[in-house]
Amino acid sequence: MTATADFWFDPACPWAWMTSRWMLEVEQVRDVQTTWHVMSLAILNEERDEHDENWQRKLGIVRVLIAAEQAHGNEVLLPLYTALGNRIHVEHRGTKYADLLPEALAEVGLPAALIEAHDTDRYDDALRKSHLSGMELVGMEVGTPVIAVEGSAFFGPVVTPAPKGEAAGKLWDGVRLVAGTEGFFELKRTRDRDPIFD
Repeated sequence: MTATADFWFDPACPWAWMTSRWMLEVEQVRDVQTTWHVMSLAILNEERDEHDENWQRKLGIVRVLIAAEQAHGNEVLLPLYTALGNRIHVEHRGTKYADLLPEALAEVGLPAALIEAHDTDRYDDALRKSHLSGMELVGMEVGTPVIAVEGSAFFGPVVTPAPKGEAAGKLWDGVRLVAGTEGFFELKRTRDRDPIFD
């Protein structure tokens, strides 16, 4: 029987991008189907971050994702995330997300008018609801990504490069094992490299 995984991401986060590419590999080697959801690092950090231009950019991009989901269904999130992530993380085209959004929307066949969501708070209630639906599963001390599967939820894994093939499946098996252990909270070591996007 196919397991359903829920994956919360912020497209600005390179580590969430790495984990999302791993999750796509997992789907190829394990009987799991992923449903994608938006979270927001801007919202997560709004109490301690200055609401500067960078904060506004991070908020704007996830507003557009929520607007796209509301207008065209959940199935548009992964292709739009992929189109954005390729530009932001793989092509290293910068953090002026509003400049990348029209291209990404066009690539996946979504109307350019969705860019208008970038600068309005119209979608903020829905964004907060999506964000909190993931964060409430793991607590507010973590970031993105959050994954939930069959009653178990966890932050991460933070890994680079994204494992491929059966290596991706083995990591999935191990992560599910530890995350499903009653009373298990954390397994961590210091990162010694930047994300490897190849």
